[in-house]
Amino acid sequence: MNKVSNVFWITIVLVAIAVIFGVIAPQGFEDLTGNLQGFITTSFGWYYLILVTTIVIFCIFLIFSPVGAIKLGKPDEEPEYTKRTWFAMLFSAGMGIGLVFWGAAEPLSHFMTPPLAEGGTNEAYKEAMRYTFFHWGIHAWGIYALVALALAYFKFRKGEPGLISATLKPVLGKSMEGPLGVVVDVIAVFATVVGVATTLGFGAAQINGGLSYLLGVPNNFTVQFIIIAVVTVLFMISAWSGLGKGIKYLSNTNMVLAIALFLLVFFAGPTILSLNMFTDTIGTYLQSLARMSFRIAPLDEGHRSWINGWTIFYWAWWISWSPFVGIFIARVSRGRTIREFIIGVLLLPALVSFLWFAVFGTAAIEVQNSGVDLTQFATEEVLFAIFNEFPWSALLSIVAVTLISTFFITSADSATFVLGMQTTNGSLTPPNSVKLTWGVAQSAVALILLYSGGLQALQNALIAAAFPFSFIMLLMMLSLYKSLAKEKKELGLYFKQKKLPK
Repeated sequence: MNKVSNVFWITIVLVAIAVIFGVIAPQGFEDLTGNLQGFITTSFGWYYLILVTTIVIFCIFLIFSPVGAIKLGKPDEEPEYTKRTWFAMLFSAGMGIGLVFWGAAEPLSHFMTPPLAEGGTNEAYKEAMRYTFFHWGIHAWGIYALVALALAYFKFRKGEPGLISATLKPVLGKSMEGPLGVVVDVIAVFATVVGVATTLGFGAAQINGGLSYLLGVPNNFTVQFIIIAVVTVLFMISAWSGLGKGIKYLSNTNMVLAIALFLLVFFAGPTILSLNMFTDTIGTYLQSLARMSFRIAPLDEGHRSWINGWTIFYWAWWISWSPFVGIFIARVSRGRTIREFIIGVLLLPALVSFLWFAVFGTAAIEVQNSGVDLTQFATEEVLFAIFNEFPWSALLSIVAVTLISTFFITSADSATFVLGMQTTNGSLTPPNSVKLTWGVAQSAVALILLYSGGLQALQNALIAAAFPFSFIMLLMMLSLYKSLAKEKKELGLYFKQKKLPK
């Protein structure tokens, strides 16, 4: 079962070609990813918006459907992890670095350059918070939930290998066991490598930004190279210790540090205003959800550009991360019902994200309104510039850098497991040699993207890598629906009695 598959060798070759291209011709690499990004966002922005909203509707439908009572496993199986540990693991893997990186920077950016309102106004303030909630809310977690649910259902309920290709058998049949299945898994693994590498790039940039702001360390590629090299060693040590030890302990550590940072900023910042903005934005988010979900601005070039740079980028980011996060969440969700799973994955993390952005976003905008021009700082330095205006600024910065580092390690650690699993025919215990290879590969891609074009190259590569996998997600949704409908019919009598057979 631990035999290395063809998917491993094919994807490693593709990653190696990308890395070599980036080293030899960084400008050409940046131009290529930029052109791909421009083509996809211009020609297929509508497709991304419809696809992601359809996924959210499908997930909500499953919560209220009778199939929600089906267990991801045998009828008598109990969950492997407690709810607290399960939530910590899926949240750390799902959004950790991104929340810290964009927690203050995104609302501030929308406040200064909103999609519709005049920048710097009260209307821009509300719009900034609303769109941030939109980008990090149920749409993001719906993408994760779909992939994770399909994998968990077919793996633990139907006994299929834990591969993306295996989830498509109800619609594509036996072809998923041949060359076409290999192509599907290669696309998934490549998207995962680029998605995780992009996030590691953001993490390295922000750790560098924090060290630069605090200690005067140069903010450049050389320092980021050292940061990624050090963290690579650390997450490989964690990966070597296995899922039950390394990732579990790191995930719980992340949650403690995240709660500590959240509370420090909550009480040091504009506490009551943060609560008011959270409450008000929940209302406007729900009220405007349908309009934001389909807003493409076909007749407004400026607004369309904003949507391409933010909404389409985020949908691509979540899609590119979904094979990794989906497989990882599926792995730790055995024994839960479909209803419990979707509520846990779709709603709870979204609510925590809303709280996080309400506190950090409000703090950022209030500091900007107080006369401190935060726009002069690089994106990765904004958070630390805000802390400088608060009491306990040094403590806040130290906790933030530590949190980013542990999130960095957790994400990369989890990714090595997932990539190892996907390239050893779905093995739940991939060899350490395979995990080591993928650990080095994703760090190398992160470095090449930073080297060739910094944060913009990271965003461009994400959108390009996510595009082919988005079609696989569409097939996964159809496949899952077909299989669940068949099982519902087979167990129809028991659903009428509101229980499943033991």
